[in-house]
Amino acid sequence: MACQNMSDGQLYACKTLKRHFVSVDQALGLTEIRALRRLRPHINVVQLHDIIFDKKSGRLALVFELMDLNMYELLRARKKPLPEFRVKNYVYQLLRSLDHIHKHGIFHRDIKPENLLIRDNLLKLADFGSCRGINTKRPYTE
Repeated sequence: MACQNMSDGQLYACKTLKRHFVSVDQALGLTEIRALRRLRPHINVVQLHDIIFDKKSGRLALVFELMDLNMYELLRARKKPLPEFRVKNYVYQLLRSLDHIHKHGIFHRDIKPENLLIRDNLLKLADFGSCRGINTKRPYTE
């Protein structure tokens, strides 16, 4: 869902979590938040801009940079395959994001078209909710 900063008019993507949290500390311990804070900044990893916690309801919202669409939406709307040079470019960017997160000790574990966000010709890996640290206990898959 898109949201707008009231002070500067900037548009962002807002991801509201279904889970309820007892405290800010519990929310900040979320794997996705910890991983994204560790990984920033990288051109091919979606950037977390803000965290909004409503103490009264226990709801948490993550505010990200706004992208245009995901890979699934891009491919679903096409009548013809993507040109080879664009496919190679997207694969290269995905591999750069994976190299970056692996160097920081993180397995993503949920790479799929819906988690590959695109703006112009820029690809960013998103949704770190299922990620695990390389040194965490098994299983590495679900």
